[in-house]
Amino acid sequence: MVLFIIGLGLGDEKDITVNGLEAIKTCEKIYLEYYTSILGVNKDKLEELYGKKVIEADREMVEETMDQILDEIALDGDKVNFAILVVGDPFCATTHTDLYLRALKRKIEVKVIHNASIVNAVGCCGMQVYRFGEIVSVPLFTEKWRPYSFIEKIHANYKIGLHTLVLLDIKVKERSEENLLKGIY
Repeated sequence: MVLFIIGLGLGDEKDITVNGLEAIKTCEKIYLEYYTSILGVNKDKLEELYGKKVIEADREMVEETMDQILDEIALDGDKVNFAILVVGDPFCATTHTDLYLRALKRKIEVKVIHNASIVNAVGCCGMQVYRFGEIVSVPLFTEKWRPYSFIEKIHANYKIGLHTLVLLDIKVKERSEENLLKGIY
């Protein structure tokens, strides 16, 4: 069958496209990737709308366990559909592009259902999307880690007269000494 990678849009549970909602209704397992962006509603609202259980996929699951999930999909894929839900649009984060490529490598049929993302919604601030240069991410600094490479990219965009969309790192459930001490794995 199919692995759907479905964009949820930016607002609430009702921002999903009709195509996305129809695809979800055909799926046996539904994963919600929630560490690259913040979902504006509780997962329960999604489950209520879809009439199905949604499994939260944190950073650890996406980066370390997803190969096992893809193997399961490859084995069961001839029987059932699976979905991975993404806040915004599936191809606005390298995480989802990587997931897409790993699935294709396993000969899993993948269908992507696009939706609005911060990349096109930035137009609501009055700036034209085509006047933006390279997008940058600003990581959350720690005592031991303070990268500044994003400053060079912002400056390069400025020098050629382009705006910069700056994404701020979020910490949802990170593997860190602090979280390990709190029992968050």
